[in-house]
This record gives sequence, structure tokens and C-alpha cells, in this order.
Amino acid sequence: MTFTSTESPDPFATRNLRVLVTPLLAAAFAAMALVGAGVVGYMILGLPDISRIRTYRPATVTEILDANGTPIDYIYREKRWPVPRARIPETLVHAFLAAEDARFYEHPGVDFWSVIRAAIKNLQAGEIVQGASTITQQVTRSLLLTPEKKLIRKIKEAILAWQIDAALTKDQILTLYLNQIYLGEGAYGVEAAARTYFGKHVEELNLAECAILAGLPQAPSRYAPTRHLDRALRRQAYVLNRMVAEGYITPEEAAAARAYPVEIKPEELVQPPGSEYFLAEVRRRLEARYGPDRVQTEGLRVVTTLDPRWQAAAYEEVEKGLAAVRKRHPEDPGLETALEGALVAMDARDGAVIAMVGGRDFSASQFNLAVQARRQPGSAFKPIVYATALAHKVITPGTLLVEEPITLPGATIETPWEPENYDQTYMGPITIRTALTYSRNIISVKVAGLVGVNAIRAQAKRMGITVPLANDLSLALGSSAVPLIQMVQAYSTFPNLGETVTPRLIREVRSRTGEVLEEMVPEKAKALDPVTSYQMVHLLEGVVQDGTGRRARALRRHVGGKTGTTDNFRDAWFLGFTPRFVAGVWVGRTDGKPIAKRETGGRVACPIWTAFMQRALEGANATDFPVPEGVAFVPENRKTGEIVVPDRDGVVWEAMPVDALPPLRPPAWDGLHLPSWLKPGGFPWFRKKPSESFEEYR
Repeated sequence: MTFTSTESPDPFATRNLRVLVTPLLAAAFAAMALVGAGVVGYMILGLPDISRIRTYRPATVTEILDANGTPIDYIYREKRWPVPRARIPETLVHAFLAAEDARFYEHPGVDFWSVIRAAIKNLQAGEIVQGASTITQQVTRSLLLTPEKKLIRKIKEAILAWQIDAALTKDQILTLYLNQIYLGEGAYGVEAAARTYFGKHVEELNLAECAILAGLPQAPSRYAPTRHLDRALRRQAYVLNRMVAEGYITPEEAAAARAYPVEIKPEELVQPPGSEYFLAEVRRRLEARYGPDRVQTEGLRVVTTLDPRWQAAAYEEVEKGLAAVRKRHPEDPGLETALEGALVAMDARDGAVIAMVGGRDFSASQFNLAVQARRQPGSAFKPIVYATALAHKVITPGTLLVEEPITLPGATIETPWEPENYDQTYMGPITIRTALTYSRNIISVKVAGLVGVNAIRAQAKRMGITVPLANDLSLALGSSAVPLIQMVQAYSTFPNLGETVTPRLIREVRSRTGEVLEEMVPEKAKALDPVTSYQMVHLLEGVVQDGTGRRARALRRHVGGKTGTTDNFRDAWFLGFTPRFVAGVWVGRTDGKPIAKRETGGRVACPIWTAFMQRALEGANATDFPVPEGVAFVPENRKTGEIVVPDRDGVVWEAMPVDALPPLRPPAWDGLHLPSWLKPGGFPWFRKKPSESFEEYR
């Protein structure tokens, strides 16, 4: 039998229990409140200062432009182009609001209703299926907090979002968000994303494209249209439906956007072929001047000197020239990978480097053979030797020296140095002009002995060669390794009437706000007097007309230049110039072996130079070299250097300093039909460049 009590609870006991429990619960809640307040207070004290947001300058892209103002490279840590709110279309704003934060303009930085709604859905699903972060919270997380997923971080995020919402306008927060957010494929912000996916600026986007971008923040890699177009379109449909639900667009507009054939067309930078070496050198110079951080984050606008047409011609002609060498020597498979070439072309007036080839393949080797490599220039160094001697008045173009076997002190007493000519022959007495025209080694060594090695080294330095040079007579034959770009600078002295000009790759640098930080000003220095400089121009024209550089005659312009070939054909050079431009070509192997037998500067480098200049100067007017004051032209016997009557072959009109000329006209000139300015009482020598035909004087 079971008994059940029918007595009611003792009201006194219940009342006593309430009296005891209520204070305890109150105390517990108070303690929890105090602890919570303490935690919140502690976190507030440890929160980042939101004033950083007001002065925030997002990292942005540094743009490298060619000489025409066309972008050819970007340098960045984060690929971002910040745009003002006015450039962001309302359609894109509405798409992001619908997809990410429909109550953005209503909540105080944290949407508590969204938090509750998301919590319920996540509890029902047993996993996180919906987030509740507002746009303001996303800005907070991106700019002020770490990405760690912890409760404390979420609480901090909410507090900071509330503070930011109170400190900034909604449009300011939205602009920050749309410029800061990561949208996949390395694109930060809506402008970078518009370029990355559609090849457009943000203001050019249509509704279909806006909806695709607005669908990316949830999972940029998963929905990137370049990789997963099907997923991107499904996400686009979701965004369009949300826009309809929020009243931003009509169902008909959404349907039209879904039907629109979206074309994924990433922005393409068209880089001139082979320009990677030039661009790497530009970056090196920028980072040396402004520091890597500033270059990679401050959005500089850099206008370079690179001419895309010249660059294309340079790279293609170097490739053709190297291919021709390989074709001539099929027996040497090593040429396929080891044969290399370099080219530098410069405007002699201001030093602007218009084209640069630093090697065949930048992906295989980033070593810039035009700037970083030092190779022996061989006979291409001889013009510096002769220029030094002319400047010191040790020789004239008509000076006669004997070419003969000579023995000089070598490295040791037991091993004297006996320089030889390329053809191992000797021409006997020859003029300086003949010696340079045919690149005779013995005369170059003798001239170096007359003027002194120290004078040559000093002259080379004034002309722009800063690397160490040999302190012996081997310097006369180009034994010291020199970078191609320094040889080009040295040769710029000749058409510039004695002024050397420093090569420049950058024409202008501006800040992200348009302030001019750097503007190219020609950096010139006097290296030779104008008369000596012109004498060298005149002599080097002869090298092209009659000597080792005669392949350059195909240019059919006024050209001066010099070939260079080192021992065993290891290096082949040609340095040449017109009245305005100077360029140099080097060809050699990277494995230290000779190119091949008989592959000289005249055979290998000069044809590359000529073909390049023919393309580069196509359509340009041909001009002559200006003759400076103080130069007169004297008719000399080409073989002996003697002053002769200008009425027969074998005469060369030699450029001479006026103050070095005889005072009177030769008697043999009496009776000749000479121009009035050469009649008795006039100056006895020619003050302008005479005709080489001599017909007007016969």
C-alpha cells in the first residue's frame, strides 16, 4: 500500500528560502556584472587607438610608365588603387550593402539583431553557417585587430566598431571598406578588383559585374571568377536577389544582369620585349633613393625614359644577331645557352636611356649584362686613349708613328710583353687616323706611352668610367673590364662637344597626390674641350667609312663609332653615335669561353648596332655633327699627314685646332679657283667642313 502526503509546503520555510537565496543571486549577478565591467574596461584600456583610422593611408601601387606615359609595370606590397567615394558607382555600393550589411545606415557599428539572428541559425545548424559582422566590424578587423578567431577579439571588435561609427560618417566608413577589403587574386579594394577581373576602372562597371565583386568578400578564392566562374555566377545571383529584396533594383533588372554575358578580362600590362632588365634597374634605383617600403606602398608615379619602339627594336635585333652567330657555328652546341648579348641606347643630349637589353631571358638570369657585368672592351677603349693624347697635344690626327714590333716590360722580367696586331702584320709609318681607322694595336700602345697611363685613367674617369682601370700600358688595348653602360656614357662625350652626360632611366617621380618628387635634369660634366671632341668625332667617322666599323655605313647617316674585340674572341663590341644618339652593343659568352673564331666586334656587334639604329631612326631627319668654334679643316695626305693641295685623291680634310695651324696658305695653292673666303686676305684654312669630292676646288 502506498501512502501519499496531502500536506501543503510550509509557507514559512519557503519564505525563509527566498530570503536566503535572493541576496545570494543578487550578489552573484552583481559580481558577474562587476567582472564583466572589469573585463570590458580592461579591454577598452588595451584597445588600439581609433584615431589611426583618420590618418590611415592604405598601401597602394607604384606605377612605372614608359616615355609615352603608358603603364608598363606595377610595384606593390598590396595591389590597391584607393578611389574617392565619388568614383564608386551607387550600383556597386548597393550590391555590397545588400550582400554584406543591409542595415549599415541604421545600426551603430554593431547590428545586434543580426547577431541574434545568426546565433539562432548557427545553433539550429549545429555549426557556423551565418556571420553577423557589419561593414564597420570588417573595417575594424582589417585595420586595427589581428585575424585570430577568439571571443575576446570579437568583443574588442564590437567595441571598436561602435567607437568608429561614432567618430566617422557612414560614407567615410564605407569608402574605407571598399578600398581596403581583399577581393581575391591579389586585389585589394574595388578599383584593383575591377582591373583584375574586368580590365576596367571601377566607375565603368555594370550591374552584373558589380554583383560579382560584391559576392567575393565571403570567400574571395572560392568565388574568384578567374578560377571558378560557375561559383561566381551563383554567388552573383544571390547578390542580385538580395538587391531586389532591399529595393535597390527591380526583378527585371536582376534578370537582365543574370543574363548578361560577363567577360572575365584581366588588365594586361603590355611590356616592351626584353624590358625586364630595364625595369629591374629602375626599381633598384627607386628603392635606393626612396627606400623599399615607400616604393612598395606609397603609390609613386614614375615616368621612365624607355621608348617602347626603340626597346622592341633593340631586343629583336640582339636576338637576331645572336641567332646569326649560332647559325654560323652549328658545331658548338654551347652557344645555344651560353651566348649572350647586351645593348644600351641613350639620348646624348640629356642621358635618357631609351632602350636597354640586359640579356636574353630575365627569367633564367636576373644579372643585367648591360649594367652589372664588367667585360674587357678591347679596341673599343682606344678612342679614350687617342682623345687623351689629342687633349694633351701630344699628337694630331696627322701625326706619323711607326708601326713595328715592340717589347715592353711584362708582369715579370722573364715574361716581357710584346703586343701584336690582330692580323700579326706591321704597316710601318702610319698616321693616327689610319691607326684608329684600322684598329692598329701597336700605335695605340705607343700613344699611351707618349701621354701616360695616369692621364688616360683620369680622362676615362672624367668621361664616366668609374670602375678601377689597369695602371699599365695594356690599358691602351682595353684590358680593364668596364660595364657597357659606362662605355656608352664615355662615348656620349664625343657628339656632345666634350660634355659627358650621366645615363638616366627615370624622367619624373610624383607622389600619390601628384607632388613632383624628382624631375630629370641632364647631369653633364665637361670631359674634353669642344675642339678635341670634334676631332674624335671626325676620326671615328673615318672608322665607319673606311675601317673596322664599315658595316655601320648601311645606316646612311653621319655616324662615328669603334669596334672592340678581346683576346681569343671572348668579347665583341661596337660603340657608335649619331649627332643625337649614342648606343653600345656587347656580345659574349657567360661560360668564359671564346665566342668562336673570327667573330669580331665588326662581324658580330656592329651588324646588331646597325640594324637596331636603322629601325630606331626610321623616319628621322639625318643631320651632321656640329662643328665648334676653333676648328679648321686642313687638307692632308692620308698616308703621310702632310698638308697638300686639295686637288687629288688620297687627301683627307683633317679637323685641327685653329691655334695650331700655320699662319699662311701653302704656295702650291696659288692659282686655284678657291671660294672668296679663301682669297688673299682671308683666313688661310677652311672654317667649315669642306666637300669630300673636292670638285668645287678644282
